[in-house]
Amino acid sequence: MSNLTNMSTNQSIDHCQTPNEITYEVLSWLMAVEFMLGLPLNLSVLYIFIFRFKFWKNKSIFLFNIVVADFLLVACLPVKAYHYRHNLRRSQDPVACKTMLFMLFLNRGASIAFLITLSLDRYFNVVHLGRRNCVKILKKSPQISIIIWLLLLPLTIPTMVKTFECCNSHGREVGTYYHDVTDTFREIVFFSQILVPYIILIYCTTRIINRLRRKTVGEKAKLQRAVWVVMSVVVVFSFCFLPCAIARAVLLSFRLMKRQAEEDVAVQVYDSLMVLSYLDCLLDPLVYCFCNSGFKDSYISTFFPAFLQKKLLNTDLGWRTTTTTTTPVSGNRTITLPLTET
Repeated sequence: MSNLTNMSTNQSIDHCQTPNEITYEVLSWLMAVEFMLGLPLNLSVLYIFIFRFKFWKNKSIFLFNIVVADFLLVACLPVKAYHYRHNLRRSQDPVACKTMLFMLFLNRGASIAFLITLSLDRYFNVVHLGRRNCVKILKKSPQISIIIWLLLLPLTIPTMVKTFECCNSHGREVGTYYHDVTDTFREIVFFSQILVPYIILIYCTTRIINRLRRKTVGEKAKLQRAVWVVMSVVVVFSFCFLPCAIARAVLLSFRLMKRQAEEDVAVQVYDSLMVLSYLDCLLDPLVYCFCNSGFKDSYISTFFPAFLQKKLLNTDLGWRTTTTTTTPVSGNRTITLPLTET
């Protein structure tokens, strides 16, 4: 009898409404700040990549795709802020609701996919130096980027079907097997696109650090640059993506146990961490600077005042994109370590 009462109560609650008006008003202002900072930043980055850096000539196609994904994410923030400001977790318009989830799934997946590709490139350049690097070969072709975007599209299908309440109904009584499968698949996509890449990042970082420890002093400086590149991606994942995945798991556990009071709190924590995850559109430019000093120099020379340009451009941070030659211990043969190419 108690379970039936809980089920009835859970079904009668409007899950589109925000459980706490003050929390979501604060989150709406936070997203407004993210938009005001993210829009000019990403527009300036797009300008540099297209008109000054010419990414297609500098083998930075993957970086450019991350910029595009971040820009599309920034474009979604005013809509999210508007809904939160009006005490709605999602749009009540089914088309707008599905469109927003489609954009968020697609752009987040693209950003993660290209960040992981860059990390794998560093991994092969360091740990498997001398072997054929398939990532380096693929990144020279713009068609590969198009294929990655197209492969991400099927993962957004669960957000487009008209079978879920407020675009967020997993664990509630719905009565259809098709609905349950759709929601379950959407949750699997959500967790796998964060947890699997994170495991890959940790593995790549660990292997690069171990490689660094076995190198001589002259080679360590070059390997440290690769560590910085991968670590910057790890920081973005750890700060932006991983917390919301953990919060989502807690939210689902409370929902499946029909504990409505705890679910209301978990919903607020989850939505807050999702807003925090949108900061990746502000942090990704740091990854660009670590990956390619040519982009950093172009950005500084274009947007920074003259007195800062001289100071920053003359400061050698060690992330040069030019290939450095080192001499191994045995013999006089030299090898090159293109650790900072993108």
